[in-house]
Amino acid sequence: MINYDDIISQKAKEMRPSGIRKFFDLVAEMPECISLGVGEPDFETPWDIRDAAIHSLEKGKTKYTANAGLKELRIEITNWLKRKYDLDYEYNQVMVSVGGSEAIDLALRALLEEGDEVIIPEPCYVSYDPITTLTGGVPVYIETKEENDFRVTAQEIAEVISDKTKAIVLSYPNNPTGAVLRHEDLQEISNLLKDKNIIVISDEIYSELTYGIKHESIAGFEGMKDKTILINGFSKSFSMTGWRLGYAVGPQEIIDIMIKIHQSCIMAAPTTSQYAAIVALKDCDDDIEYMRKQYNLRREYCVRKLNEMGLHTFEPRGAFYVFPNITSSNMSSDEFAEALLNEKHVAIVPGSAFGKSGEGFCRISYAYSLEHLREAMKRIKEFLEENRR
Repeated sequence: MINYDDIISQKAKEMRPSGIRKFFDLVAEMPECISLGVGEPDFETPWDIRDAAIHSLEKGKTKYTANAGLKELRIEITNWLKRKYDLDYEYNQVMVSVGGSEAIDLALRALLEEGDEVIIPEPCYVSYDPITTLTGGVPVYIETKEENDFRVTAQEIAEVISDKTKAIVLSYPNNPTGAVLRHEDLQEISNLLKDKNIIVISDEIYSELTYGIKHESIAGFEGMKDKTILINGFSKSFSMTGWRLGYAVGPQEIIDIMIKIHQSCIMAAPTTSQYAAIVALKDCDDDIEYMRKQYNLRREYCVRKLNEMGLHTFEPRGAFYVFPNITSSNMSSDEFAEALLNEKHVAIVPGSAFGKSGEGFCRISYAYSLEHLREAMKRIKEFLEENRR
């Protein structure tokens, strides 16, 4: 009889499972449930993108691409970054990945050796911790604070830097909080890091979804381009989640290593998705702006309704999440989310799924129709009234 405990990797066994997927799986068994848990746009992928994919299939463009991605797409990514954020890159500093998540995985694997430390501001996307630990790295957390709109500060970063620090993950606009970093925040962080031998992994997947503030990349600040791996993709801004396409841009020395790892574990990103993405970058600014305006309406609605219920909710300036404080319910985040699911069939994600500093909060996605959100807010209000302690 085989002893699987001795066979399976200890690091793999110790990986933290996704708290998001846990609730997603529960919702799958409750067809009457209203889900506000998954960060997936409710909009269809814009027609021009779908049409480009269909056309590529009709032309028989179904072979492997280069490991780094189609040259034409990589060039278009550099054009888009220049047009949107005034960032200058060559196409050979770009690699196309299977979603932004693979790019994050590749970046950490390319950088980390056993015992290297990675600074991770929390609350944060669920994958940073398990990827870091599986690679042999050591996560070093910074608990961002509600009173500071969940923005990490240069001072907080300085306090945890050690001689083992290899990288810092900056994820803004932020999932789950909707926080953004302002120009002055990025300037102070850049001033701190520009002379240090630390790589910034800048996850900018929500860069096009900001409200009342224009996104800036830390790569655009003096001294930071050569030490920043910029991660972005097509899932959120272009409503292309199922197309599984992202990219990393950065110093060619690091990108080349990421491509080498990518060669061994993936080979190349989906060919059809790559041809579609070229059109997305060239022709879909208006589609992005339409979706962003709709998200903004939903954002304002959710913030107002939650505050009216007594769940203090700071105003997020990016992504498509609100992060209400649920401590007035006298329940933990898990208790609140599970009771709401069981009693009112509304699925949200406990803040604890995004790190210890997420305790006392829950994440609500507003990537759903206003009709969907109205019914959910009605049920949440009823839940609070019935469970007021």
